[in-house]
Amino acid sequence: MFALFKKDLAGFFSSITAYLVIIVFLALTGLFMWIVPGDSNILESGYATLDSFFTIAPWVFMFLIPAVSMRQFADEKRLGTIELLLTRPISDTSIVWAKFLSTFSIVVIAILPTFIYFISTYKLGNPVGNMDMGGTWGSYIGLFLLAATYASIGIFSSSLTDNQVVSFIIALVLTFTIYYGLDKISSMSTTGSNELFIQQLSISSHYQSISRGVLDTRDLVYFISAILIFLSLTRLKLQSRKW
Repeated sequence: MFALFKKDLAGFFSSITAYLVIIVFLALTGLFMWIVPGDSNILESGYATLDSFFTIAPWVFMFLIPAVSMRQFADEKRLGTIELLLTRPISDTSIVWAKFLSTFSIVVIAILPTFIYFISTYKLGNPVGNMDMGGTWGSYIGLFLLAATYASIGIFSSSLTDNQVVSFIIALVLTFTIYYGLDKISSMSTTGSNELFIQQLSISSHYQSISRGVLDTRDLVYFISAILIFLSLTRLKLQSRKW
């Protein structure tokens, strides 16, 4: 599994894909936080907080992570190398995890430079360091979990087709629906029990909960379960070749 993980990760960095994703993510979040006038601009808000970054990031990742993951299985199928990969002495589970971890690693590398935002905001506090540290670290944990969930959805979407564009669209629709769509559907529910149930299925609900700085077991279970479900569905799709 580790060999396949290294191969995929090296493949990303041997092309423009990884660099483009990292640059676009940092450029978009940086522009909205520091340059573009508006509520998301930290310098104009007058508050030392990274709330705008953690609000923007899930939407940017909604496009960038499917762009990274769309090639994982779709490209293998298009090039005809999927059969060669599946005949290697490696389990389907290991293949899926290697693909997932290589995709997630690109996202982690994109997030790490944003700690510069944290340091800058920390210095801007009056007095220095006057910011919600618990909420900030909770938001970072939530962002990593959200990105991992997006990556698992992207991997699953890529396993469904041999067309990268179709894979991208499927992943985009799924992430948008689970992050934003379910939250909106819950608000239109006529009964409180249905509203709560649908809301608990939304990524947004759990992401915002962790962002408050309190690590609730229910939120952690939700993200871990979502990741495992989509990776299991991907493995099931690979195994369907034997049916």
